[in-house]
Amino acid sequence: MKPKTLQSLSRWLGILSILLAIPLWYLVVQISGLPKFILPSPVDVWTRFLKALQDGSLLYHAGITLVEILLGLVAGVSFATIVGYAVAKSRPLEIALSPYLVASQAIPIVAIAPLLVIWLGDGILSKLVICALIVFFPVLVNTVVGVRAVPPALYDLMRSLRATRWQILFKLELPASLPVLLGGLRIGATLSVIGAIVGELVDAEQGLGFLLQLGDFQYDTSMVFVAVFMLIALALSLYGVVTLLEKKFLKWQK
Repeated sequence: MKPKTLQSLSRWLGILSILLAIPLWYLVVQISGLPKFILPSPVDVWTRFLKALQDGSLLYHAGITLVEILLGLVAGVSFATIVGYAVAKSRPLEIALSPYLVASQAIPIVAIAPLLVIWLGDGILSKLVICALIVFFPVLVNTVVGVRAVPPALYDLMRSLRATRWQILFKLELPASLPVLLGGLRIGATLSVIGAIVGELVDAEQGLGFLLQLGDFQYDTSMVFVAVFMLIALALSLYGVVTLLEKKFLKWQK
């Protein structure tokens, strides 16, 4: 079977699994007899989605969360790439920063999120920083691995051609490490959604995290489902964008 045929089949399998999950969900609701505030049916969730879409609340709060995600993702990826490159080129710097990098992952972001909100305020800045922090480590690790995976023989070739430091960076290190870097970006894109929501759940009056809390407090479980599905849609969209970037910039791998 050809690779293109396999890719097309895998896409249809994903869509088919979703289509099968919806009637199964409806069947579970009907058999269990649970009330709507515990487990709403797909019809209830769809009705709530249309209502939130018509009154504009869903798009407004989703837009706020998307801005936080994008800003946090850009900040986290940029800082992680710069630090990761420096660490990859300097063993002493790696030894000096390793305790702090490991410690940053040992502490759950949920534990320090309230502190960041207190220090930075309840505006978009605290959400941006939380989002950037949760993206930082995986992108940094992939950057270090990608840069160090460049074959030494290619460095010797570039030096023999009297390439400058910037030429080595942009013509050798960046293209050679790009597959690993984009792999880190794929992970960071999905984690950025978690970071933004953690910040909103701590203290926010807007965003999808706010809708989650509002639905929870009002026993509007259908609204909770709508917000969760919107978060999934945002994560899948970001993941899809990174996948398209991989196809565009890694054509030479085929």
